[in-house]
Amino acid sequence: MGKGNAFSLAALAFFGLLAANLIRVKSIGVCYGMIGDNLPSPSDVVRLYQSNGIRAMRIYFPDQATFDALKGTGIDLMMDVPNDVLPSLANDASAAANWVQNNILAHDGVSFKYIVVGNELFGDAANNILPAMSKIWDALCSAGRCNQIQVSTAVSFAVVKNSYPPSKGEFSESFMFPIVNFLKNTRNPLMVSIYPYFSYAQNQAQISLDYALFTSSGPQFSDGPYQYQNLFDAMVDSVYSALEKAGANPALEKKAGGNLAVDYSVSLIAVESGWPGSGGNPVGASLAVGATLSNAQTYNQNLINHVRNGTPKRPGNLETYIFAMFNENKKEGDEVERHFGLFNPNLSPIYPLNFN
Repeated sequence: MGKGNAFSLAALAFFGLLAANLIRVKSIGVCYGMIGDNLPSPSDVVRLYQSNGIRAMRIYFPDQATFDALKGTGIDLMMDVPNDVLPSLANDASAAANWVQNNILAHDGVSFKYIVVGNELFGDAANNILPAMSKIWDALCSAGRCNQIQVSTAVSFAVVKNSYPPSKGEFSESFMFPIVNFLKNTRNPLMVSIYPYFSYAQNQAQISLDYALFTSSGPQFSDGPYQYQNLFDAMVDSVYSALEKAGANPALEKKAGGNLAVDYSVSLIAVESGWPGSGGNPVGASLAVGATLSNAQTYNQNLINHVRNGTPKRPGNLETYIFAMFNENKKEGDEVERHFGLFNPNLSPIYPLNFN
């Protein structure tokens, strides 16, 4: 009887945790953008991550107050090297070493997991990615940290062309090929922003809302042996196809007992994905485009539920970061860019999500 009561109390506590507004899942992090004049303090934000079981954070530049708040929490941190810093690091190994020392090594107790060298760069600016990335990597290795912290860059999905069907995917930008080679040689992942919302908003004649929101009732098309029921999977798998064409082919590796297992030389992280709760029409959209709280909740909840299973081409956990923790009222660009948040400035949820 005593054991039964103890079990019941433990079960009640467990299921009470499951009923919390946000529950942790290993696959999911949330981006912490700070381009706003009404946002809570970093210490409050970190407590919000903790109370909701969110175990991974992305920030877009080093921030001392955030470092202080993160110390000892065990929250995995993905941190960007800002775009405007890349030119100085690309041309100077000592500058890269100093950046690593000041922004990573000096902050004991912060669980740095990824360094993102540049965010969605194109044109001449993209030429700084690889040299800066390699110098940051060398500095981490010199400090004995490259077995703990991975280095990559975040690219827009626009670097992929011929994305339909996914098997046709290939990189459209020449700067991607040496980057992929570096990632392959150092066993680092590629990070890509995957936004079905923008693809849907700008191409509603060919893309249905259900297909974009993960709510299609069945597969929408087949590509070889793979069937696709949502746009997110199709976008991600087109990037995998592009990686393979760029030389990051899956290799067969012998495991214990002589069995063969697929060893992917460059993995993928969906470094940003989300859906706006309001904000009107993005550039290129001619009609109202479904930027509603209901659609945002549907997309993000389905994303959370889905990514632990991976994609048709590559099953298994797909690490994904939802954009974003808050609406950012000072962010530039279309109005819709300011309405991707999950929480209000007073820390209440804009809509409920369950990360279980």
